[in-house]
Parts: sequence; structure tokens; C-alpha cells
Amino acid sequence: MSIRSPLIIACLVLLPFVVAAQAQPPASDAPKASMFRDPEDGRFDMSRWLLDHRGFLPVPIIITDPALGNGGGLALAFFQRPHGGATAPGSEGATVTRPNLYGAGGARTSNGSEFYGVGASLHFDDDRWRYRGGVAKASLNLAYHTPGRRLPPLEIDYNVDGIVSFQQGFRRLGTRDLYLGLAWIYMDMDIGFDVASDRGNFTPRELASKSSGLGLSLEYDSRDNTFSPSSGWLGMIEGNAYLPGIGSDNAFQSYRGHAYGYWPLGKAFVLGGRVDARWANGDIPFYRLPYIDLRGIGSARYQDTRAAVLETELRWNMTSRWALVGFVGAGRTWGRHNSFSEGSDEVAKGAGFRYLIARKLGMHVGVDYAWGPEDETFYIQVGSPWR
Repeated sequence: MSIRSPLIIACLVLLPFVVAAQAQPPASDAPKASMFRDPEDGRFDMSRWLLDHRGFLPVPIIITDPALGNGGGLALAFFQRPHGGATAPGSEGATVTRPNLYGAGGARTSNGSEFYGVGASLHFDDDRWRYRGGVAKASLNLAYHTPGRRLPPLEIDYNVDGIVSFQQGFRRLGTRDLYLGLAWIYMDMDIGFDVASDRGNFTPRELASKSSGLGLSLEYDSRDNTFSPSSGWLGMIEGNAYLPGIGSDNAFQSYRGHAYGYWPLGKAFVLGGRVDARWANGDIPFYRLPYIDLRGIGSARYQDTRAAVLETELRWNMTSRWALVGFVGAGRTWGRHNSFSEGSDEVAKGAGFRYLIARKLGMHVGVDYAWGPEDETFYIQVGSPWR
């Protein structure tokens, strides 16, 4: 399968609207009622459509993940200007809106994986309260690669099929950009194997199907916008406890600490940095183990009870609308099967382009091409790839 086809599809979906709009005369010569033209520069822009006309943004889902195969689908994102005016200072003194966002979508891939779901990100009471959550139905065909120095290493093909629910609410602490969060995560997944005897490689607790956990988090968010930041940083620490008393088959704990920072370098460049660490203790199911999460590395390709990632990205704003990005990152797993010193670094890198599709939201869209130790692939990006 050619890795070029996803890029062609992405360009066909995104670029004709952009090019056609930019071929129009300046805003002063265009009709004032144009919904998809920015009154400031006359360029194609979806801010008014998304915020003032309750419009939706169709997001093509182009999947080229080495773990899932090639495929695609469609998501619809609905935007709403929140009551109380949740805003943030943008670049060069501009103000961007932090909207309420509702989404629904689904996709299918060449290896038979499919998923669909709904979700939302909401702001209340002048952004004193926040909500993030969603529910999804998924059937994923994946491969588990045994970690550590086990010889020969095993690649076990399996399927997880079931329901995932994630619900999280936040409360601002005082007047600072600091939020305390409470979460409930629930998964009910049936586990199947392509080769029935592969089930014997796992203990019964590693094959548990239901996990239900409550979690606490502390989040600091000073980014100038939540989609494609140009300054500020986001830092978060969280811990989740999964217990039989709240519906979980096993008792285990998962933790995550991550920080994303953005620094403008003059008027044309933005440097981003990401550090992300995840770890788990207790009787965690094998398919819930932390893994290296980097563009260019297949989902769940490198797993263990500990995983850490460092990544940097440089964005060059060539014009007020168009930008180029380059990125490089490295990750490592260790814990149950390897000590930290025995783990090896896995490196991925790539490049891409962006278009500022909604100036009032500070939201870019574009395409990334990334390559890692085994694979190379493309990604459609709406906003930042760091989540």
C-alpha cells in the first residue's frame, strides 16, 4: 500500500476550499455578508460559521496508523460560543474564544477495526467550570508485542470489542489558571485472540474485561488558546484508582504527568516542548498498559508499566495563514519486564504544514508526515497533536 495516498486524500479534502477562497479579491471588495471570509484579511476562515451560525466543521479521519492499518471516516465538530465569554489573550494582543465543542464521528480501517462515538468539551460560569467527556463503541484489531528481553519476542494478534466512557469535570481554584478535576473512566471490553492458544500467555487478571476507576487531577493552563497555542503552557498531574467496589474486575492504579510549553521566537516562529510520563501499578490488564505515544510510532507498539516521552516541535508562520512544522521526539518503556537502564530509546520525527482555518479560535488544520523505527505514516491534524 502506498503511503502517498493519504496525503493526496487530505489535500483534496482541505485545500480546494482554501485555495478557492484565497483567489477571491480582498475583503474590502467582497460582499460584507460572506460567511467564510475573514473581514480582516479576506481569506478563507470558518470563525463566523462555527461561532455565530452554529455551524459544524467536517473533519476527515484519515488513518494510516501502523497498528490499525489504513482507513478513514468522518467526524463532525459543532462549536458554540459559551455563556459568560470564555476567552484567552491571543498573539499580538488579539483575543481568541474558548468555545464549547460537541463532536461525533466514526471510522473503519483495512484490518477490520472500527469505532464511533460522541463527546464534548464545555465551559461554564466564565470558565470557572469545565467538562470534558465522551462515550465510544470500538472494535480494534491490534498486536501485543511482548516487552523486555524475552527471546524470541512474541507478537500476539488480538481484538478488543466494547464500550469506553470518559467523564471529567474541573473547577477553577480562585482566579488563577489552576483547575482541580474529578474523573470517572469505565471500559467494558471483550478480548479475543486470532490464535486461541495465545490466551495462555496471559494470567486471568491480565485478561480482565471491566475496569472502572475514579481519579483526581490538577491542571494549570495558561495557553493563549486550546487548539493551536503560540504561547503559555499546560501542565497536569493525575491519578486514577480502579477498584472492584466501583465496577472494576481488578484493582490497579494509573498515573500520568505531562507538560506542554509554547514559546514565541520573534514574530515568525513558535517553539513547542512536550514531556509526558505514564505509569501503572497493580493488576492492570495487558491492553491498558502505558505505551509510547509519538507520531510515527504505531499505537501500543512499545508497552510496559512505565512509559515516558520527550518531544519538540517548531512552527514557522510563513504568512498570517500558512505555516510549516518540524518535530522530533523520543520515548522509552520499562517497569515489569525491563529496568530503566535496559530500555531502549525509540525516536520518531517528521514535518508538516498548517493553515489557520479559524482565526477567532486560533485553530490550524493540516497534515503531518512522520517516520519512526519501523514505520512511516501521515496524520490529519486539527489543532495541536498533543493531547
